[in-house]
Amino acid sequence: MGGIIRFITGKATGAIVIAVFVALSGLAFFWGSGESGDVAPAGDLPASAESAKVEEALASFETEDSSAALFVFHREGEALTPDDLAAVAAASPGIAEAAGVEALPPAFPAEDGEAMILTVPLDATSDVEAQSARAEALRAAAADGLPEGLIPVMTGPEGFAVDIAAVFEGANFTLLTVTVLVVAFLLIVTYRSPVLWLIPLSVVGLADGVAGIVSTRIVGAFDLTMDASITGILSVLVFGAGTNYALLLIARYRDELRVSEDRREAMATALRGAGPAIIASGGTVALSLATLLFASLGGNVVLGLACAIGVVVAMAFALALLPATLVLFPRGIFWPVVPRVGDDTHGKGFWFKLGTGVSKRPAIVAGAGIVVLIALAAIAPSIKVGLAQTERFTSTPEAVVGQELLNDHFPDLAGAPAIVVSQADQADSVAQRASEIEGVASATVGDSDGTLTRIDVGLSSPAETEEALATVERLRAELSQIDGAGAIVGGLDAQALDEQAAQDRDQLLLFPLILAVVFVVLLLLLRSLVAPILLLLTVVGSFFASVGASWLLFTNVFGFPALDTSVLLFSFLFLVALGVDYNIFLVTRAREEAVKHGTRNGMIRSLSATGGVITSAGILLAAVFAALGVLPLITLTQIGIIVCVGVLLDTLLVRTVIVPALAFLTGDRFWWPSRAVLGDRRPAHAKPSHAADPRDGSKPAKPSSSEAAHAK
Repeated sequence: MGGIIRFITGKATGAIVIAVFVALSGLAFFWGSGESGDVAPAGDLPASAESAKVEEALASFETEDSSAALFVFHREGEALTPDDLAAVAAASPGIAEAAGVEALPPAFPAEDGEAMILTVPLDATSDVEAQSARAEALRAAAADGLPEGLIPVMTGPEGFAVDIAAVFEGANFTLLTVTVLVVAFLLIVTYRSPVLWLIPLSVVGLADGVAGIVSTRIVGAFDLTMDASITGILSVLVFGAGTNYALLLIARYRDELRVSEDRREAMATALRGAGPAIIASGGTVALSLATLLFASLGGNVVLGLACAIGVVVAMAFALALLPATLVLFPRGIFWPVVPRVGDDTHGKGFWFKLGTGVSKRPAIVAGAGIVVLIALAAIAPSIKVGLAQTERFTSTPEAVVGQELLNDHFPDLAGAPAIVVSQADQADSVAQRASEIEGVASATVGDSDGTLTRIDVGLSSPAETEEALATVERLRAELSQIDGAGAIVGGLDAQALDEQAAQDRDQLLLFPLILAVVFVVLLLLLRSLVAPILLLLTVVGSFFASVGASWLLFTNVFGFPALDTSVLLFSFLFLVALGVDYNIFLVTRAREEAVKHGTRNGMIRSLSATGGVITSAGILLAAVFAALGVLPLITLTQIGIIVCVGVLLDTLLVRTVIVPALAFLTGDRFWWPSRAVLGDRRPAHAKPSHAADPRDGSKPAKPSSSEAAHAK
């Protein structure tokens, strides 16, 4: 390890490190991601899901994947006129041409006479640009030649697909811009230097670009696809984690510059001190993300693989390129607060006083902090999970407006049809039984390949509502009892039901797996049993508290009706993995200090040394995740807010007062059963030196009478 550190910080070898990273980065950008554009989020249900089996069965007698757009023509609060009906009929051939079909079925008016609906069959496509261009052509054709005041609104499967894709159009640029501005601002505030912030920002920005390309290539090698939402989360994670690692390393480097005149020696010492904590932190996040490889939903698998790669890339850039670049510049780069040898800065500030204060009343402080977490966590059981299509946007896109018009004027068409596939000889019996089930409006026997037959089942409830999902459950339960029919139920509502079930299974598997990974890393890092258990309990408590606090915001401020199905899993993953980072930064430094100064003083010194930088890192990470809210998709907004709230709780409450208080309460037992800390600490009378440590700021202590006698 020492040889690697000397190579990174050496004058000649450091230049080689920079050249290698620049060359490899240039090669990555030249190589490219291999993607021609953004890909919309796609269905990713496991093959075992019943709705996925329906899709597979339909492929045997459907030559092409199909979709459909629904155009709702209406006037604001007015009845349609005969001219309106004629204009829609006249526009139909142009819409058919834009759709690439010969003709469209005739439009039909609502019973109230205030709206008309036109169905446009389409070929399905996953090409976002082509889909968007086709939608624009359809909208232009639908609006061509209409009387004044007659409004066409596009909805249906194609309308929602286009609007969801539009959310991510330019998403990477928007997120990157907001993230860079947030990081730059907070780095300037942290360092109060007009120049220093540019170095970590440039290094992390380069890491983000490389991580995006490498992740896309590796994911593609497994025949998987990264959609724009995963790319956005990856960018936020790399910037957040990478900047955190940079803050920790630079803070340690600044401390060492107060001890050593040689900046390369100072950086080498800083790497030896901060490197293990950064590796443990990044390793914890990467391994936690890798647990998603065991998920059943394809989107979860892709997110885990891509983001794990991104964290490893960010860690490599922070531990190699950043230190090699920093030592190129003199210590004056910290101007106007330039660290000088012998500076006495620690032991006098806010964090030293806070740590000392907590150590005097640890039981009261720990109790008060835990009560706050429990009070917020008590709100979590009241949350609701599951969003309908019309509830997934923070704004109101055209598809949602169209669906609301369908609900108002065409209540029989508000629901999405369920698709049942059965054995051909039992199709009539299946359709008859389905039509008798509560919540079913109609059941019609459709296409057949001779062995299997499709049955379209109309539901009386709007799509993806609790009533519609309950109807699908009744359909599955009733139709499965027909001997020899082999009936399976698919469609939009069935997919939503299967997705929720798959998410539930993933949560039951991955929650304990993530905790196990984090626990093992803490166990190996701290060589203790008590400390990892306490740290893990605080992080889990912080997660539930953040979910409770966020739910208050969602219901009382943002007006969100529920959490999306994936929010809890992703929030748990990011909060546990990233939240434990700050505990790692604090406790590894405390362990280092405890060898010489004991558990109590070691924790105070650690809090004094790391308090400022960890708080800055936490605020920065919280702000970066909050940037996900710039996109008008509730799922990402919810993840961003929960992680933001959770990181702030971890940074300002858990790591600041609860963990130190628990360490003070347990004393040396905090490190049990490790003897590395206690065994290396010599008795006070065996410590001949009482000189001040400039990194601690403490003044030389006068020897006690017993020490003086011993010295004589």
